[in-house]
Amino acid sequence: MSTSNLTTPDRIIREAERKTITSISRTTAWSLERKGLFPKRRQLYPESNSVGWLLSELNDWVASRQAIN
Repeated sequence: MSTSNLTTPDRIIREAERKTITSISRTTAWSLERKGLFPKRRQLYPESNSVGWLLSELNDWVASRQAIN
């Protein structure tokens, strides 16, 4: 008997949802990405400017951030 994987499948997140999830601006995300401190964008289609991020990578990034009190 096999068990099924109950985790949510990964999906691509576009800019508006990325901003909601991370609470940082597009410019800040771009700057952090250039420094290697934020998940890299992925091109959605060959020869297209459409990009997105993997939800799992964004969630990992958010979890790695510590609140400063």
